Amino acid sequence: MSLAELRRDARFAAGLVARRPFQVLVQVTNRCNATCSFCDFWPNGAHPREELTADDFRKLSAELAKIGTFLISIEGGEPFVRQDLVEIVRAFGEHHVPLLYTNGWFVTEEKVKALFAAGLAQVGVSIDYSEAARHDAKRGLKGGTERAWQAVDLFRKHAPHGNRQVHVMTVLMRDNQNDLEALLKQSAAHDVGHCLTLISTQGYRRGKDSPDGVPDVSLSPQLLSLWKQYPHFRMFRDYLGSVDTFLADRSQLPACQAGTQSFNIDHLGNVSPCIEKIDRRFGNVRDEPLAAILQRMREGGTARGCQDCWTLCRGFNQSLGQGGTLKGWMDLSTRMRSA
Repeated sequence: MSLAELRRDARFAAGLVARRPFQVLVQVTNRCNATCSFCDFWPNGAHPREELTADDFRKLSAELAKIGTFLISIEGGEPFVRQDLVEIVRAFGEHHVPLLYTNGWFVTEEKVKALFAAGLAQVGVSIDYSEAARHDAKRGLKGGTERAWQAVDLFRKHAPHGNRQVHVMTVLMRDNQNDLEALLKQSAAHDVGHCLTLISTQGYRRGKDSPDGVPDVSLSPQLLSLWKQYPHFRMFRDYLGSVDTFLADRSQLPACQAGTQSFNIDHLGNVSPCIEKIDRRFGNVRDEPLAAILQRMREGGTARGCQDCWTLCRGFNQSLGQGGTLKGWMDLSTRMRSA
């Protein structure tokens, strides 16, 4: 690891200890070539001229750096539809820890090399089923599974730090609740990590017309058993152990920290507490300083008390927010960084 990366990681850790905001989800576009039933972004894509520009993201990165060092989750839509994706990653990579999530369709060797050279810290490729036909159908992309695994292999091939920088991301839902071990075996065969996030069905526009639902069986014991069995299953144990709590009685979960130590910025520049509450806009980064927007949100716009989801971004907040838990720090420094 380079000296610059060590310094960046040290700043990030110091921010956690100081309980500063540390996580932001950024949708760089709502446009997407997939038509996933659990996502409402692709039918609501904006024209490219309406989206934040690379210059906007450079300005945003500098404003964030004044607050602290952030884990930046670069999402869509499908981020690779942006022709300036490398410049966006470069903007965030200068000060922060950029993660990228993609369905893999547009990934090429040239783009992979450029993204890592621009400072990409980690990438997740979406694969939800161990059977190609089922994943292709869910994503509305014939041949999507093959493209996704090809993308996984390209990222793994060119990642400066090997498999610790690449993982498969699975949306856990009722339809694939029995697929996880088979998927873990596949990601192990490709020598990359594996993460999952529980599907959200209660957020803004979520679950209204989707046939997808949350799992209908107890899963936490199985998830924790798989965590022990598969070292490349890079998840916080606190998160996996609380899946059943969410499914059975979500009111028993700790208060959500969205809007305080994490927040969301959409493709148009609107700031909200989280991706599930993107209709609760507290300002736009094109119109005023980010610090002013965050202060307004802290005063009256957090998601505290909300129990609508148990997605992985909330899992990060529960494990690392408010200074973090001992188990969360242990998982961050070991499992989440394993080679």
